[in-house]
Amino acid sequence: MRLKLLAATTFALTPMLVLAKPLTVCTESSPDGFDVVQFNSLVTANASADVIFNTLVSYDEAQKKVVPAFADKWDVSSDGLTYTFHLRPNVQFQTTDYFKPSRAFDADDVVFTFSRMLDDSNPWHKVAGSSGFPHAQSMGLVKLIKAVTKVDDRIVKFELNEPNATFVPILTMGFASIYSAEYADKLLKANQQVDLNAKPVGTGPFQLKSYTKDAAIRYDVNPAYWGPKPKIDRLIYAITPDATVRAQKIKAGEWPKPAITSQSRPPILTMSPLRIRRYSGGFDGTSVG
Repeated sequence: MRLKLLAATTFALTPMLVLAKPLTVCTESSPDGFDVVQFNSLVTANASADVIFNTLVSYDEAQKKVVPAFADKWDVSSDGLTYTFHLRPNVQFQTTDYFKPSRAFDADDVVFTFSRMLDDSNPWHKVAGSSGFPHAQSMGLVKLIKAVTKVDDRIVKFELNEPNATFVPILTMGFASIYSAEYADKLLKANQQVDLNAKPVGTGPFQLKSYTKDAAIRYDVNPAYWGPKPKIDRLIYAITPDATVRAQKIKAGEWPKPAITSQSRPPILTMSPLRIRRYSGGFDGTSVG
């Protein structure tokens, strides 16, 4: 899982930067929430999918290819209609003040995640309203995916209605983040569905500590993260809508120069546990990465 931050175009990075203290990132607006699948917003994806959640596969910018994430490997049938994903073992969902998981991530979570988006009879589907979930609709997944089924705890199968070479790359996108079926069941039984957007539970390198609208989002490092641990103590998104104020604070040294904006297409920063690397190109919510 990589934390993708948008930087000012004038920001120059040293080849290696180790972070051993809190990292504050300025952002221009508040997210719509933390249930990324509901929204088509870069700021929301930055605040949720990029830090709290994981996907079945990831896009490695250095290698320019899709690589394993939750799925250790995957097989494709000769006709291109069936994709079988073999899931990584011993991945834990985050333990928070409002949820304590009783089991590790498994195929049930993958089935729930996609059933929610694709099956209008799923009780969680109605939170998207009559138009459906935006990315699932715009990517044509409702028509493309015929079925998502659990083979066993560690294997899940996707059946397509037609071959599609972009299917696996699509799964690297933030809206394909995997959710806890157990947490969703708990919220549904308590009639607290809105909490999925306000109190996220993921498997990513950071977990939500607190959120004050139009002020700040604070994250702690996830102690149970399955990947390499981030080399920072905490992550803070400082929400400052005024571009002049953002620039002044950066110039004064109150914030480092990474910033999240939606008005431009500056380079993407990827914060690995060891270094911050700069990648060219922008993320507009429709590309993979």
